[in-house]
Amino acid sequence: MGISERKEKQKQEIRKMILDASMKLFVEQGFENVSIRKIADLIEYSPTTVYLYFKDKDDILFNLHELGFQKMAEYNEGLWDIKNPLLRLYKMGENYIKFGLSHPEFYDVMFIQRSPMLVVEQSIACEWKSGDVVLGRLKDTLQEAMDKGLIIKGDLNAVSMAIWSLVHGLVSLSIRDRFNKLVPPETVVPMMHQALNWLLETIDLTGKR
Repeated sequence: MGISERKEKQKQEIRKMILDASMKLFVEQGFENVSIRKIADLIEYSPTTVYLYFKDKDDILFNLHELGFQKMAEYNEGLWDIKNPLLRLYKMGENYIKFGLSHPEFYDVMFIQRSPMLVVEQSIACEWKSGDVVLGRLKDTLQEAMDKGLIIKGDLNAVSMAIWSLVHGLVSLSIRDRFNKLVPPETVVPMMHQALNWLLETIDLTGKR
């Protein structure tokens, strides 16, 4: 390995250290209570070093948000090979729930925290590319199902938001412990899958999914 390769590897290692330390502190103390200095102290580097890699806390949170979308994509590898769009739609919802429950800290950064969107709003393009990719996959699958006459036709944006809102609401309530007093803990995940299944059965015109 040459000098330039070693330097690049070291940069990536420090960057990962900053992100890992930031996530740990955000979870333990809350985003508002974490400073760049606290992050620097945890990794035993100076705040100046942190600023070499990230503009500010919002930038760090945005990069964690992007890392979360990369992890979510791993759950859906091979999903697009499923020919039946109804089955693909159910698997998308299943994977979304599984990812959210398995990585609540990333889910919080991706879909609940406000700060990552501040970075998006301040960018020149003002685009939420990661969110657009996920929503685009959902819309493509729904459009295919509608075109094939497999589900009830409707406004694509409205139907997409309805399905996304269901799984998002289920995951958000669960990782915020809102189901604890409502249903037995062992029934939470099956109940979430039943809710998803009910919604898709409601719009399914074939009854064969």
